Amino acid sequence: MRATLKSSPRHYAKIWALTTLKVGPGDVLHSFELKHFDCACASSKIFQFFKHSQSSHMLPLSIIRRVQFISRHFSSSPHLVTVPIRISKPTKKSCIEYLRNCKSMEQLKRIQSQIFRIGLEGDRDIINKLMAFCADLSLGNLRYAEKIFDYVQDPSLFVYNVMVKMYAKRGLLRKVLLLFQQLREDQLWPDNFTYPFVLKAIGCLRDVGQGEKLHGFVVKTGMNLDNYVCNSLMDMYSELGNVENAKKLFDEMTTRDSVSWNVMISGYVGCRRFEDAINTFREMQQEGNEKPDEATVVSTLSACTALKNLELGDEIHNYVRKELGFTPRIDNALLDMYAKCGCLNISRNIFDEMPMKNVICWTSMISGYINCGDLREARDLFDKSPVRDVVLWTAMINGYVQFHHFDDAVALFREMQIQKVKPDKFTVVTLLTGCAQLGALEQGKWIHGYLDENRITIDVVVGTALIEMYSKCGCVDKSLEIFYELEDKDTASWTSIICGLAMNGKTSEALRLFSEMELVGAKPDDITFIGVLSACSHGGLVEEGRRFFNSMKKVYRIEPKVEHYGCVVDLLGRAGLLDEAEELIQEISIENCEIVVSLYGALLSACRIHNNVDMGERLAKKLVNIEPCDSSIHALLANIYASADRWEDAKKVRRKMKELGVKKMPGCSSIEVDGIVHEFLVGDPSHPETIEIRSMLNRVSRQLLGLKESQLMSFDNDTQHCNFVES
Repeated sequence: MRATLKSSPRHYAKIWALTTLKVGPGDVLHSFELKHFDCACASSKIFQFFKHSQSSHMLPLSIIRRVQFISRHFSSSPHLVTVPIRISKPTKKSCIEYLRNCKSMEQLKRIQSQIFRIGLEGDRDIINKLMAFCADLSLGNLRYAEKIFDYVQDPSLFVYNVMVKMYAKRGLLRKVLLLFQQLREDQLWPDNFTYPFVLKAIGCLRDVGQGEKLHGFVVKTGMNLDNYVCNSLMDMYSELGNVENAKKLFDEMTTRDSVSWNVMISGYVGCRRFEDAINTFREMQQEGNEKPDEATVVSTLSACTALKNLELGDEIHNYVRKELGFTPRIDNALLDMYAKCGCLNISRNIFDEMPMKNVICWTSMISGYINCGDLREARDLFDKSPVRDVVLWTAMINGYVQFHHFDDAVALFREMQIQKVKPDKFTVVTLLTGCAQLGALEQGKWIHGYLDENRITIDVVVGTALIEMYSKCGCVDKSLEIFYELEDKDTASWTSIICGLAMNGKTSEALRLFSEMELVGAKPDDITFIGVLSACSHGGLVEEGRRFFNSMKKVYRIEPKVEHYGCVVDLLGRAGLLDEAEELIQEISIENCEIVVSLYGALLSACRIHNNVDMGERLAKKLVNIEPCDSSIHALLANIYASADRWEDAKKVRRKMKELGVKKMPGCSSIEVDGIVHEFLVGDPSHPETIEIRSMLNRVSRQLLGLKESQLMSFDNDTQHCNFVES
């Protein structure tokens, strides 16, 4: 542009128009082709001229704003011109039509240049069409929509709603709330399109205060009578864990659609109130106004899976077969239910008949085999899976860890790395859990090193797993180091370190950390108190144990479970307060025999320690009547008799065990040597290095017992039994 700009508003407009138009002979407009490069360069120069010109005040405001917008938003995109748009007579109607048929952002920007040329940039219908296109997830552009939104004076509710939807769909939840606040400041009234997205954002952010505040505003404006808004309120409360408020809204609804029922059922499932979910499903069937749809079926099947309710699961399966029809989501839910309920044949039939198998169904089927202990079939299916994501890899690794095939778990983890599948924190937590169970310290250190080398953030979930692993491997100082390095500590991380300290006999440190936990406002749960009571038991702190047990019930409103009673019984038993321990058990009105056996079993062990033969004999007879085949009861009673030198009675108990066919479960232990975990069972000589182990045991035994050289331990290679031989 070499033309000298004169101080004439009309001349400015003419020059600006020429930068956007391609004219034919005689200045007669045959067609126009919008070129962003020319337009951007020219508008940028004009804008700079306006900025420094003393006569810029003479320009119409609309022209200045158009030039400013083009200069800001088109100058960075000179390459976007691909297809010319030709319109003989640009009008509002033709622009709207072209916006309706627009297929790309490039076309949208060229159409918008035309809109500026004819002065329709402030037209509400045009702006609505522009925003609607930008909101499209596949074609639109959030940043461009934000630029248009910032340019528009006094945005309408429609424009606000489009922006709210865009932010919500892209997970920008804080921006949803900020935009909603701005909407209210602009004195606009939200409608039934605005509220659902805002309520969903509040639910996902777990912002209880904001949710209750917005609920009050909804009621004030009368929008709570709208089904769409009421369903969203129910969903928000379910996300916040307050399913009672959701149920109250549900009961107050005059008309319920299928979404209302689905939100209520899924809300119960999300809060793990599975019985209530099934009861709501039954109520829906009885009312009969709405038929269960795909969402209803999937949520209810989740409840059936959790409760192992095969009867209702079969009923829903028949309903789907006869009326609703199968979908990939329903197939996955049915497959998962049957697999987790142990009906692998049915789940495999569903799996084999599925026309399209996604990674979810492969994972469900493999997890089903793992849960039933069939690792071979699970691995075979894993190897056949065409697509393996991190969830599938983690499921297979977890299967190996679950059944103590730790070497296979580590090997699969290494194969996962070779296949360039990036493990997530759940993969790492699974492996660390396996290390903790087996006491595999070296393997645990290797995984910890892997996290550091690959710069994987140690968040509260991974940190808690590391604390547990180091604690169970006896490295209390390392677990404390990791605990104090965690920026965000939740109940699980506090509980893990308290239980770890208690397990390693660090009673005072465990109780000190519990006090610190209370001071910072972290809320202990039932597992935390297991650690605290266990610490009191190991430290012999009877009064402190009683105090914590009472505060658990009265202060924190946590109902004691069998584990808590077991800790208290153990605490009293170790202190010799056997009568008080027995009274505590008698106060518990529990019908479950297994629980009674475990508590009396702990007291029976205390009877052996304190040589209380009378109580031990009485308790053992009571327990034998409940569980006649429990080997631990017979073994404890025999040991009590032996401690009191009542050898004949001890022999009678052993003979009775043989008569009843009761066998004591063999003990099992494991040890890690050079990163390899070795597992041993009592009486099992199958370890490949058994001879060397026995030889070392012989040598160590002689040194410990001070045996003479004439006393030897010979190992019979043929029978693989140990015999003491006197020479």
